[in-house]
Amino acid sequence: MTPLDPASARSLPDRARDALLLLFALGLGFSISLSEITLGLLTALWLWRLRDAESRRRVPPLVGAVAAFAAVTVVSALASGHAAASLRSGRDLWLVVALFVVADALADARAADRFLSVLAVVVAAAGLMGLVQVGLCPTPEPSGGLARWFFHRCDRARGAFSIYMTLAGVTNALLLATLPRLLPGPAFRGWAVPVWLVTLGGLAATLTRGAWVGFVAGAASLVPTTRRGRWLFAAGLLALGLAALAGPAALRHRVLSIGDPADPTVREREYMWRSGFAMWREHPWLGWGPGGVKRAYRAFALPEAVKQRTGHVHNSPLQILVERGVIGLAAWVALWVAFYARAIACWRRLPARARRERALVAGGIAAVTGFLVGGLAEYNFGDAEVAVAIWAVMALPFVAARESGGGPAG
Repeated sequence: MTPLDPASARSLPDRARDALLLLFALGLGFSISLSEITLGLLTALWLWRLRDAESRRRVPPLVGAVAAFAAVTVVSALASGHAAASLRSGRDLWLVVALFVVADALADARAADRFLSVLAVVVAAAGLMGLVQVGLCPTPEPSGGLARWFFHRCDRARGAFSIYMTLAGVTNALLLATLPRLLPGPAFRGWAVPVWLVTLGGLAATLTRGAWVGFVAGAASLVPTTRRGRWLFAAGLLALGLAALAGPAALRHRVLSIGDPADPTVREREYMWRSGFAMWREHPWLGWGPGGVKRAYRAFALPEAVKQRTGHVHNSPLQILVERGVIGLAAWVALWVAFYARAIACWRRLPARARRERALVAGGIAAVTGFLVGGLAEYNFGDAEVAVAIWAVMALPFVAARESGGGPAG
Protein backbone atom coordinates (compact mmCIF):
# COMPACT_ATOMS: atom_id res chain seq x y z
CA MET A 1 0.00 0.00 0.00
CA THR A 2 1.10 3.57 -0.64
CA PRO A 3 0.12 7.04 0.57
CA LEU A 4 -3.23 8.28 -0.72
CA ASP A 5 -4.50 4.67 -1.03
CA PRO A 6 -8.03 4.23 0.39
CA ALA A 7 -6.93 1.22 2.46
CA SER A 8 -8.34 0.64 5.94
CA ALA A 9 -5.53 -1.75 6.86
CA ARG A 10 -2.95 1.02 7.02
CA SER A 11 -1.58 2.07 10.39
CA LEU A 12 -2.93 5.13 12.16
CA PRO A 13 0.23 7.23 11.51
CA ASP A 14 0.08 6.30 7.81
CA ARG A 15 -3.61 7.21 7.56
CA ALA A 16 -2.93 10.48 9.36
CA ARG A 17 -0.12 11.23 6.93
CA ASP A 18 -2.40 10.53 3.95
CA ALA A 19 -5.05 12.89 5.33
CA LEU A 20 -2.45 15.57 5.97
CA LEU A 21 -1.08 15.19 2.43
CA LEU A 22 -4.57 15.77 1.05
CA LEU A 23 -5.05 18.87 3.23
CA PHE A 24 -1.58 20.06 2.25
CA ALA A 25 -2.53 19.77 -1.44
CA LEU A 26 -5.74 21.71 -0.82
CA GLY A 27 -3.77 24.41 0.95
CA LEU A 28 -1.43 24.81 -2.03
CA GLY A 29 -4.39 25.90 -4.12
CA PHE A 30 -6.36 27.95 -1.64
CA SER A 31 -4.66 28.74 1.67
CA ILE A 32 -1.03 29.19 2.67
CA SER A 33 -2.11 28.93 6.31
CA LEU A 34 -3.60 25.47 5.73
CA SER A 35 -0.56 24.30 3.76
CA GLU A 36 1.86 25.59 6.42
CA ILE A 37 -0.08 24.03 9.30
CA THR A 38 -0.32 20.65 7.57
CA LEU A 39 3.32 20.89 6.49
CA GLY A 40 4.28 21.44 10.12
CA LEU A 41 2.32 18.34 11.17
CA LEU A 42 3.79 16.30 8.32
CA THR A 43 7.25 17.43 9.40
CA ALA A 44 6.55 16.27 12.96
CA LEU A 45 5.47 12.86 11.64
CA TRP A 46 8.58 12.67 9.48
CA LEU A 47 10.86 13.48 12.41
CA TRP A 48 9.03 10.91 14.52
CA ARG A 49 9.63 8.29 11.85
CA LEU A 50 13.36 9.06 11.93
CA ARG A 51 13.53 7.11 15.20
CA ASP A 52 13.45 4.06 12.96
CA ALA A 53 16.81 2.99 11.51
CA GLU A 54 15.26 2.21 8.13
CA SER A 55 13.89 5.76 7.85
CA ARG A 56 17.22 7.26 8.86
CA ARG A 57 18.97 5.43 6.03
CA ARG A 58 16.83 7.28 3.48
CA VAL A 59 18.83 10.42 2.71
CA PRO A 60 16.60 13.48 2.10
CA PRO A 61 16.96 14.80 -1.47
CA LEU A 62 19.40 17.68 -1.98
CA VAL A 63 19.96 17.92 1.75
CA GLY A 64 23.58 19.07 1.36
CA ALA A 65 22.77 21.85 -1.08
CA VAL A 66 19.80 23.00 1.02
CA ALA A 67 21.90 23.01 4.19
CA ALA A 68 24.61 25.08 2.48
CA PHE A 69 22.14 27.72 1.33
CA ALA A 70 20.45 27.80 4.75
CA ALA A 71 23.84 28.23 6.44
CA VAL A 72 24.75 31.16 4.19
CA THR A 73 21.35 32.72 4.90
CA VAL A 74 21.93 32.54 8.65
CA VAL A 75 25.48 33.91 8.39
CA SER A 76 24.26 36.74 6.16
CA ALA A 77 21.52 37.60 8.66
CA LEU A 78 23.94 37.60 11.59
CA ALA A 79 26.40 39.81 9.72
CA SER A 80 23.78 42.30 8.52
CA GLY A 81 23.69 44.49 11.60
CA HIS A 82 19.97 43.67 11.91
CA ALA A 83 20.29 40.05 12.99
CA ALA A 84 16.87 39.60 14.60
CA ALA A 85 14.97 41.32 11.79
CA SER A 86 16.96 39.45 9.12
CA LEU A 87 16.36 36.08 10.71
CA ARG A 88 12.64 36.81 10.86
CA SER A 89 12.67 37.85 7.19
CA GLY A 90 14.37 34.60 6.20
CA ARG A 91 12.05 32.34 8.17
CA ASP A 92 10.10 31.19 5.07
CA LEU A 93 13.14 29.14 4.11
CA TRP A 94 11.77 26.47 6.44
CA LEU A 95 9.22 25.67 3.72
CA VAL A 96 11.97 23.73 1.92
CA VAL A 97 11.10 20.92 4.32
CA ALA A 98 8.21 20.20 1.90
CA LEU A 99 10.85 18.70 -0.41
CA PHE A 100 11.96 16.26 2.30
CA VAL A 101 8.50 15.47 3.68
CA VAL A 102 6.81 14.81 0.34
CA ALA A 103 9.73 12.67 -0.88
CA ASP A 104 9.52 10.61 2.32
CA ALA A 105 5.72 10.33 2.41
CA LEU A 106 5.31 9.02 -1.15
CA ALA A 107 6.42 5.42 -1.16
CA ASP A 108 6.58 4.88 -4.91
CA ALA A 109 5.90 6.40 -8.32
CA ARG A 110 2.26 5.34 -8.23
CA ALA A 111 1.71 7.32 -5.04
CA ALA A 112 3.62 10.28 -6.47
CA ASP A 113 1.46 10.15 -9.59
CA ARG A 114 -1.74 10.20 -7.52
CA PHE A 115 -0.45 13.07 -5.40
CA LEU A 116 0.31 15.05 -8.56
CA SER A 117 -3.19 14.31 -9.86
CA VAL A 118 -4.71 15.68 -6.66
CA LEU A 119 -2.55 18.80 -6.95
CA ALA A 120 -3.57 19.24 -10.59
CA VAL A 121 -7.29 19.15 -9.75
CA VAL A 122 -6.87 21.51 -6.78
CA VAL A 123 -4.93 24.07 -8.81
CA ALA A 124 -7.40 23.76 -11.70
CA ALA A 125 -10.14 24.70 -9.21
CA ALA A 126 -8.05 27.71 -8.18
CA GLY A 127 -7.64 28.65 -11.84
CA LEU A 128 -11.38 28.30 -12.43
CA MET A 129 -11.98 30.59 -9.45
CA GLY A 130 -9.72 33.17 -11.07
CA LEU A 131 -11.56 32.89 -14.38
CA VAL A 132 -14.88 33.52 -12.63
CA GLN A 133 -13.40 36.56 -10.90
CA VAL A 134 -12.31 38.10 -14.19
CA GLY A 135 -15.32 37.00 -16.22
CA LEU A 136 -17.89 38.34 -13.73
CA CYS A 137 -15.85 41.25 -12.38
CA PRO A 138 -18.45 43.85 -11.29
CA THR A 139 -18.14 47.61 -11.58
CA PRO A 140 -18.06 49.14 -9.05
CA GLU A 141 -16.42 46.66 -6.70
CA PRO A 142 -18.78 45.26 -4.03
CA SER A 143 -18.56 47.22 -0.81
CA GLY A 144 -18.56 44.42 1.74
CA GLY A 145 -18.88 40.78 2.68
CA LEU A 146 -17.76 37.72 0.76
CA ALA A 147 -18.44 39.39 -2.59
CA ARG A 148 -15.94 42.14 -1.80
CA TRP A 149 -13.26 39.60 -0.91
CA PHE A 150 -13.95 37.49 -3.98
CA PHE A 151 -14.02 40.35 -6.49
CA HIS A 152 -11.36 42.58 -4.93
CA ARG A 153 -8.98 43.70 -7.73
CA CYS A 154 -10.74 41.32 -10.10
CA ASP A 155 -9.32 42.85 -13.26
CA ARG A 156 -6.65 40.14 -12.96
CA ALA A 157 -7.29 36.60 -11.72
CA ARG A 158 -5.93 35.89 -8.25
CA GLY A 159 -8.10 33.00 -6.99
CA ALA A 160 -7.99 32.77 -3.21
CA PHE A 161 -4.53 34.37 -3.06
CA SER A 162 -3.76 37.97 -2.21
CA ILE A 163 -2.30 38.83 -5.61
CA TYR A 164 -2.42 37.60 -9.19
CA MET A 165 1.32 36.83 -9.34
CA THR A 166 0.89 34.10 -6.73
CA LEU A 167 -1.86 32.38 -8.72
CA ALA A 168 0.34 32.71 -11.81
CA GLY A 169 3.28 31.04 -10.08
CA VAL A 170 1.26 28.15 -8.68
CA THR A 171 -0.66 27.45 -11.90
CA ASN A 172 2.55 27.65 -13.90
CA ALA A 173 4.23 25.01 -11.72
CA LEU A 174 1.36 22.54 -12.02
CA LEU A 175 0.79 23.14 -15.74
CA LEU A 176 4.41 22.22 -16.44
CA ALA A 177 4.55 19.34 -13.96
CA THR A 178 1.55 17.70 -15.65
CA LEU A 179 2.35 18.67 -19.25
CA PRO A 180 3.98 15.25 -20.00
CA ARG A 181 0.52 13.73 -19.51
CA LEU A 182 -0.71 15.61 -22.56
CA LEU A 183 2.07 14.60 -24.94
CA PRO A 184 1.45 11.77 -27.43
CA GLY A 185 2.49 8.39 -26.13
CA PRO A 186 1.79 5.92 -23.34
CA ALA A 187 1.80 8.62 -20.62
CA PHE A 188 -1.16 10.47 -22.20
CA ARG A 189 -4.19 10.94 -19.89
CA GLY A 190 -7.43 11.98 -21.54
CA TRP A 191 -9.00 13.24 -18.31
CA ALA A 192 -6.00 15.55 -17.75
CA VAL A 193 -6.77 17.62 -20.87
CA PRO A 194 -9.79 19.61 -19.56
CA VAL A 195 -8.16 19.99 -16.13
CA TRP A 196 -5.00 21.33 -17.75
CA LEU A 197 -6.87 23.71 -20.07
CA VAL A 198 -8.84 25.23 -17.18
CA THR A 199 -5.57 25.78 -15.31
CA LEU A 200 -4.06 27.36 -18.42
CA GLY A 201 -7.03 29.71 -18.62
CA GLY A 202 -6.40 30.71 -15.02
CA LEU A 203 -2.76 31.46 -15.80
CA ALA A 204 -3.73 33.55 -18.84
CA ALA A 205 -6.27 35.52 -16.79
CA THR A 206 -3.58 36.61 -14.32
CA LEU A 207 -2.02 38.71 -17.13
CA THR A 208 1.40 37.92 -15.62
CA ARG A 209 3.95 38.09 -18.44
CA GLY A 210 6.90 36.73 -16.46
CA ALA A 211 5.00 33.55 -15.67
CA TRP A 212 4.03 33.22 -19.34
CA VAL A 213 7.66 33.40 -20.41
CA GLY A 214 8.53 30.87 -17.71
CA PHE A 215 5.80 28.57 -19.01
CA VAL A 216 7.21 28.68 -22.55
CA ALA A 217 10.73 27.97 -21.25
CA GLY A 218 9.51 25.08 -19.10
CA ALA A 219 7.54 23.59 -21.98
CA ALA A 220 10.61 23.89 -24.22
CA SER A 221 12.62 21.85 -21.70
CA LEU A 222 10.36 18.89 -22.51
CA VAL A 223 11.26 18.88 -26.21
CA PRO A 224 14.35 16.64 -25.77
CA THR A 225 12.25 14.06 -23.91
CA THR A 226 9.85 13.30 -26.75
CA ARG A 227 10.08 13.03 -30.49
CA ARG A 228 6.41 12.78 -31.31
CA GLY A 229 5.60 15.67 -28.99
CA ARG A 230 7.82 18.20 -30.74
CA TRP A 231 5.32 19.05 -33.43
CA LEU A 232 2.65 19.32 -30.75
CA PHE A 233 4.82 21.72 -28.76
CA ALA A 234 5.32 24.03 -31.77
CA ALA A 235 1.68 23.84 -32.81
CA GLY A 236 0.52 24.42 -29.24
CA LEU A 237 2.64 27.55 -28.81
CA LEU A 238 1.40 28.90 -32.13
CA ALA A 239 -2.21 28.22 -31.14
CA LEU A 240 -1.75 29.88 -27.76
CA GLY A 241 -0.17 32.94 -29.35
CA LEU A 242 -2.96 33.30 -31.89
CA ALA A 243 -5.61 32.79 -29.20
CA ALA A 244 -4.02 35.50 -27.04
CA LEU A 245 -3.88 37.95 -29.94
CA ALA A 246 -7.52 37.24 -30.76
CA GLY A 247 -8.57 37.46 -27.12
CA PRO A 248 -9.61 40.36 -24.90
CA ALA A 249 -7.81 43.67 -25.33
CA ALA A 250 -6.11 43.43 -21.93
CA LEU A 251 -4.65 40.02 -22.76
CA ARG A 252 -3.53 41.14 -26.22
CA HIS A 253 -1.85 44.23 -24.79
CA ARG A 254 0.07 42.20 -22.20
CA VAL A 255 1.33 39.79 -24.85
CA LEU A 256 2.43 42.52 -27.26
CA SER A 257 4.16 44.52 -24.51
CA ILE A 258 6.48 41.71 -23.36
CA GLY A 259 9.98 43.19 -23.46
CA ASP A 260 8.78 46.62 -24.60
CA PRO A 261 11.23 49.06 -22.95
CA ALA A 262 8.59 51.81 -23.09
CA ASP A 263 6.13 49.78 -21.01
CA PRO A 264 5.84 51.40 -17.55
CA THR A 265 6.21 48.13 -15.61
CA VAL A 266 9.19 47.02 -17.71
CA ARG A 267 10.83 50.39 -17.13
CA GLU A 268 10.14 50.23 -13.39
CA ARG A 269 11.82 46.82 -13.21
CA GLU A 270 14.86 48.28 -14.94
CA TYR A 271 15.05 50.97 -12.26
CA MET A 272 14.76 48.35 -9.53
CA TRP A 273 17.52 46.23 -11.04
CA ARG A 274 19.86 49.20 -11.31
CA SER A 275 19.17 50.10 -7.68
CA GLY A 276 19.66 46.47 -6.69
CA PHE A 277 23.11 46.30 -8.26
CA ALA A 278 24.01 49.55 -6.51
CA MET A 279 22.99 47.98 -3.19
CA TRP A 280 25.01 44.85 -3.91
CA ARG A 281 28.17 46.85 -4.56
CA GLU A 282 27.94 48.17 -0.99
CA HIS A 283 27.95 44.65 0.52
CA PRO A 284 29.22 42.26 -2.17
CA TRP A 285 30.06 39.10 -0.19
CA LEU A 286 27.24 38.44 2.27
CA GLY A 287 24.78 41.11 1.20
CA TRP A 288 22.43 43.13 3.35
CA GLY A 289 20.85 40.09 4.98
CA PRO A 290 17.29 38.77 4.40
CA GLY A 291 14.89 41.69 4.37
CA GLY A 292 17.71 44.08 3.48
CA VAL A 293 15.98 45.40 0.37
CA LYS A 294 12.94 46.43 2.39
CA ARG A 295 15.12 48.15 5.00
CA ALA A 296 17.54 50.00 2.73
CA TYR A 297 16.07 50.30 -0.77
CA ARG A 298 14.84 53.86 -0.33
CA ALA A 299 18.40 55.19 -0.10
CA PHE A 300 19.23 53.60 -3.48
CA ALA A 301 15.96 54.22 -5.37
CA LEU A 302 16.42 56.19 -8.58
CA PRO A 303 14.67 59.59 -8.60
CA GLU A 304 12.71 58.69 -11.72
CA ALA A 305 11.35 55.46 -10.21
CA VAL A 306 7.69 55.40 -9.21
CA LYS A 307 8.32 53.07 -6.26
CA GLN A 308 10.69 54.62 -3.77
CA ARG A 309 10.16 51.76 -1.32
CA THR A 310 9.92 48.04 -2.07
CA GLY A 311 10.51 44.69 -0.45
CA HIS A 312 12.05 43.06 -3.50
CA VAL A 313 13.60 43.96 -6.84
CA HIS A 314 11.42 41.76 -9.10
CA ASN A 315 14.23 39.32 -9.88
CA SER A 316 15.00 36.23 -7.81
CA PRO A 317 18.76 35.85 -8.48
CA LEU A 318 19.33 39.59 -8.04
CA GLN A 319 17.34 39.57 -4.80
CA ILE A 320 19.51 36.72 -3.51
CA LEU A 321 22.64 38.59 -4.61
CA VAL A 322 21.59 41.80 -2.85
CA GLU A 323 20.52 40.14 0.39
CA ARG A 324 22.99 37.23 0.62
CA GLY A 325 25.87 38.42 -1.54
CA VAL A 326 28.03 36.49 -3.98
CA ILE A 327 28.42 33.62 -1.53
CA GLY A 328 24.67 33.31 -1.09
CA LEU A 329 24.00 33.47 -4.82
CA ALA A 330 26.61 30.75 -5.43
CA ALA A 331 24.90 28.51 -2.86
CA TRP A 332 21.49 29.24 -4.38
CA VAL A 333 22.66 28.44 -7.90
CA ALA A 334 24.38 25.28 -6.63
CA LEU A 335 21.04 24.08 -5.24
CA TRP A 336 19.39 24.24 -8.66
CA VAL A 337 22.43 22.79 -10.43
CA ALA A 338 22.28 19.83 -8.02
CA PHE A 339 18.59 19.34 -8.78
CA TYR A 340 19.11 19.35 -12.54
CA ALA A 341 22.13 17.08 -12.34
CA ARG A 342 20.32 14.45 -10.30
CA ALA A 343 17.03 14.70 -12.16
CA ILE A 344 18.71 14.39 -15.56
CA ALA A 345 20.80 11.46 -14.31
CA CYS A 346 17.59 9.81 -13.12
CA TRP A 347 15.96 10.36 -16.52
CA ARG A 348 18.90 8.73 -18.28
CA ARG A 349 18.76 5.69 -16.01
CA LEU A 350 15.04 5.11 -16.44
CA PRO A 351 14.09 2.52 -19.07
CA ALA A 352 11.61 3.48 -21.79
CA ARG A 353 8.97 1.24 -20.23
CA ALA A 354 9.02 3.30 -17.00
CA ARG A 355 6.43 5.69 -18.40
CA ARG A 356 5.06 6.96 -15.10
CA GLU A 357 8.52 7.58 -13.66
CA ARG A 358 9.76 9.36 -16.78
CA ALA A 359 6.71 11.65 -16.78
CA LEU A 360 7.31 12.57 -13.13
CA VAL A 361 10.97 13.41 -13.77
CA ALA A 362 10.30 15.37 -16.97
CA GLY A 363 7.47 17.29 -15.34
CA GLY A 364 9.63 18.17 -12.35
CA ILE A 365 12.39 19.49 -14.58
CA ALA A 366 9.89 21.53 -16.62
CA ALA A 367 8.28 23.02 -13.48
CA VAL A 368 11.63 24.08 -12.01
CA THR A 369 12.68 25.57 -15.35
CA GLY A 370 9.49 27.60 -15.58
CA PHE A 371 9.91 28.73 -11.98
CA LEU A 372 13.50 29.89 -12.49
CA VAL A 373 12.84 31.67 -15.79
CA GLY A 374 9.72 33.31 -14.38
CA GLY A 375 11.85 34.45 -11.44
CA LEU A 376 13.90 36.67 -13.75
CA ALA A 377 11.01 39.16 -13.74
CA GLU A 378 9.53 38.44 -10.31
CA TYR A 379 10.83 37.42 -6.88
CA ASN A 380 8.82 34.20 -6.88
CA PHE A 381 11.37 32.49 -4.63
CA GLY A 382 10.14 34.81 -1.89
CA ASP A 383 6.45 34.07 -2.53
CA ALA A 384 5.65 31.43 0.11
CA GLU A 385 2.73 29.89 -1.80
CA VAL A 386 4.75 29.49 -4.99
CA ALA A 387 7.90 28.31 -3.23
CA VAL A 388 6.18 25.57 -1.25
CA ALA A 389 4.44 24.33 -4.42
CA ILE A 390 7.79 24.11 -6.20
CA TRP A 391 9.45 22.28 -3.29
CA ALA A 392 6.60 19.75 -3.31
CA VAL A 393 6.79 19.18 -7.08
CA MET A 394 10.59 18.89 -6.91
CA ALA A 395 10.22 15.87 -4.63
CA LEU A 396 8.48 13.79 -7.30
CA PRO A 397 11.54 13.03 -9.51
CA PHE A 398 13.37 11.72 -6.44
CA VAL A 399 10.50 9.37 -5.69
CA ALA A 400 10.74 8.15 -9.28
CA ALA A 401 14.50 7.68 -8.87
CA ARG A 402 13.99 5.62 -5.73
CA GLU A 403 11.33 3.52 -7.44
CA SER A 404 13.64 2.80 -10.37
CA GLY A 405 16.49 1.73 -8.12
CA GLY A 406 18.43 4.86 -8.92
CA GLY A 407 20.18 4.93 -5.57
CA PRO A 408 19.92 7.36 -2.68
CA ALA A 409 17.91 10.45 -3.50
CA GLY A 410 20.12 12.82 -1.53
